[in-house]
Amino acid sequence: MDVVSDAISAVRIGQPSSRRVRVAGSWCTRLAPYEGAGFHVVLEGSCWLLPDGGEPVGLGPGDAVLLPHGTGHVLADGPADGARLARAVPFERWQDGTGSRPPSLVVPAGSVAPEDGTAVEMLCGKYRLDRSHAHPLLAELPPLVHLPYRADGTGGIDPGLRSAIALLGHEVGERLPGAGIALPSLLDLLLVYMIRSWTAGNGARGSGAGSAGSWSAALGDPVTAAALRALHTDPAAPWTNDLLAAEAGVSRPTLARRFTALVGRPPMAYLTWWRLTRAAALLRDTRDPLASVARRVGYSTPYALSHAFRREFGTTPGQYRADRAAAVAG
Repeated sequence: MDVVSDAISAVRIGQPSSRRVRVAGSWCTRLAPYEGAGFHVVLEGSCWLLPDGGEPVGLGPGDAVLLPHGTGHVLADGPADGARLARAVPFERWQDGTGSRPPSLVVPAGSVAPEDGTAVEMLCGKYRLDRSHAHPLLAELPPLVHLPYRADGTGGIDPGLRSAIALLGHEVGERLPGAGIALPSLLDLLLVYMIRSWTAGNGARGSGAGSAGSWSAALGDPVTAAALRALHTDPAAPWTNDLLAAEAGVSRPTLARRFTALVGRPPMAYLTWWRLTRAAALLRDTRDPLASVARRVGYSTPYALSHAFRREFGTTPGQYRADRAAAVAG
């Protein structure tokens, strides 16, 4: 496993959802704050995204945008003032309540479809996340990640993300056999590519002085990245600072200095935190007995795990499992 994959797996619950929307005329729709992450991909045309408390962002064909903290926002055909934002139509009113295939063109009430047929087509969706103990890599993401498409290959859309967008647009639009399996997998892939693209770009900009504490810089540093990869590959292993330093190919003081500066905590403190975070995810997502969970995350007995877990989460593993099951069901 790697840090990005683990960071996503630790918080993702349920299946992502998406809808392909084609809208024309004068329109303005609001998406309320969400306990998860939202995304939009512009397949055709252009529009504007106006995040709550943020600056408007113009979106063009091929652009992707991720709202990793579920920020409420408005989508519109153009910039909008306060009065127009207040009249924005809730996005749910665009949903097709009949369960049939969505119409090929949505024209909101009161708008006029353009005679030339111009419209904007988008893939809109969201991921459900458990934020009770999110990895700091995800917490570090800004409220809005805009990955613009540029024909010359520069900008935020790498070839993998571009391919994922093309496949998603095809699957959502055609409703092909097997879409029930293909769509969630492609949506998960889209999330990975968007976070990877932001991490790579942010790491390149922040690799110099003053980048301490940046997870993009941590993943770009060969020593810290090697140590993180080892801890995430086998968190249950009996790691020590000496063993981890040998794995990273440096001295123990060098590892401690670089790891702590970039990650924000010493290697063994991070390992303890990650073991307990993994335990929380296993308690939430599996029915494994506590003894099995303890072994998988590096604790010799259920008692040892329970003691550390209560110290970190303020509750017992059993109560945590019951509370998260109720929250997911709700």
